[in-house]
Amino acid sequence: MNATANPGAAPSTPAARLEKTHLKIGFVPLADAAPVVAAKLLEFGHAHGLTLELSRQPTWAALRDKLLAGELDAAHSLYGLVYGVQLGIGGPQTDMAVLMVLNRNGQAISLSNRLADALAEHGTLPRALATLGRKPVFAQTFPTGTHAMWLYYWLASQGVHPLRDIDSVVIPPPQMVAALAEERLDGLCVGEPWPALAQRRGVGRTVIRSGEIWPDHPEKVLACRRDFVASNPNTARALVQAMLEACRWLDGAGHRREIAQWLARPEMLGADADLIAARLEGEAGLSASEMKFFEDGAVNYPVESEGVWFLTQFERWGMMAPRTDYAGIASALNQTALYREAAGAMGISVPAVLPRPVFVDGHTWDGENAAAYVEGFEIKA
Repeated sequence: MNATANPGAAPSTPAARLEKTHLKIGFVPLADAAPVVAAKLLEFGHAHGLTLELSRQPTWAALRDKLLAGELDAAHSLYGLVYGVQLGIGGPQTDMAVLMVLNRNGQAISLSNRLADALAEHGTLPRALATLGRKPVFAQTFPTGTHAMWLYYWLASQGVHPLRDIDSVVIPPPQMVAALAEERLDGLCVGEPWPALAQRRGVGRTVIRSGEIWPDHPEKVLACRRDFVASNPNTARALVQAMLEACRWLDGAGHRREIAQWLARPEMLGADADLIAARLEGEAGLSASEMKFFEDGAVNYPVESEGVWFLTQFERWGMMAPRTDYAGIASALNQTALYREAAGAMGISVPAVLPRPVFVDGHTWDGENAAAYVEGFEIKA
């Protein structure tokens, strides 16, 4: 690989001042693991005094368990997984930290051919589901994860109650296509390249991309336990800088096709390189399909209101009772001060205008009044 670093990058704190210099980073086999893979293969950590070791995990539950046990120092993680663990949902309660956003967009919802045909014929999802003659089965990858949230949000926007009208099951990303091919599923939500692979193999069809549900939504984050940040603040800052280097590199011409060659390897994703490259680059003229990694730092700032959104969805679907401290939870989780220090040392600016996304159902999230936002949904627990 071409290990050309950005000449404007500023080195982190000297290695002698880092509390820890060898870090084990977990990831799950998805195309959006590209930043952590690039960070290791191009050794972006070296300029910041770090040696990175990657650890492929078969499931999000395995990644969570090893992160909490201290077997991983940090990880490529579902945004919602981190917030769920913080609240003791989907795992033992542990104080967590979101260091930065690794990517935006890049997930999709696919339907079985039978259900996709029924949707085309009958025009609405409830009518299409009725043709199955049984309760439909949809898969996602973790109970509080982003895929579950995109799936539930989209189903509700189509008039389908995700807690009553379907059975929701958890399946690891690499096993999704086989489950669809074996007709054990009627639909799924997972990260690329698995939806594209289902379509290529003729066992399912993508009906909506996550970027059409929430344009430029945060997806995977760089996560760790909060005590890791407290004990290793210089190391955590240096890790953010190394990952920012990787995200910036991925925006370079031809670099996504280059990293796709490595992601295709059996020890990484084990999928065709051309398929991975196509998913990393997105479809021409369809911004919702574009996987975003850097864009001069606009991708990476861990916006607190985006974290609060996940809390509103946990409340919406009955995973937690309503609370009044959502802003405080997000403020403690999202390490915005540390991120600003890391990015500032590299000359990377923080977005001046925070997002006010408009979702597929027309709802707007402005980060204010979470209680009223949840109350505004017709379909909820």
